[in-house]
Amino acid sequence: MNDELQNISNSTFTGLSEQERNAIDHEVSLVPYPKAACIEAMKIVQKSRGWISDDALLAIAEYLNMSTAELDSVATFYNLIFRKPVGRHIILLCDSITCWVMGYKIIYQELYKQLNIQFGETTADKKFTLLPNACLGCCDHAPAILIDNDLYQDVKTEDISIILKNYN
Repeated sequence: MNDELQNISNSTFTGLSEQERNAIDHEVSLVPYPKAACIEAMKIVQKSRGWISDDALLAIAEYLNMSTAELDSVATFYNLIFRKPVGRHIILLCDSITCWVMGYKIIYQELYKQLNIQFGETTADKKFTLLPNACLGCCDHAPAILIDNDLYQDVKTEDISIILKNYN
């Protein structure tokens, strides 16, 4: 175990749970410097809390010996780190040029009609958050949406209600 990791493990941080610290320690052990694990650390905390609050950001920054500004710059650059509360299910709608040409806009309109939310918004029941995504990597099956870890390809407007029913 390198000295930096040993120093992290021996410290007490009240802002992170023991489980979060253990998972972060594992990620830190895989990289040459603790800061290099910052995205994975934020993903760990986000998985357990749903998003990265200012308090969580501060705790992670302290744990990795980073400034909060430094960590926040990474968090705001990486679009899958959520700095405000999100719904239980994240809907990523691909808005690449291929999806755009293949009907992205009517899929967006149908999602808006059924969920009554626009990009960046969460349904009133906190069930869904809708976000744009530059590419889901399936241009040959556009348009596409990703809900949590489930990829839907060749999506048609009539598929939306069926897809949404899969999520409680």
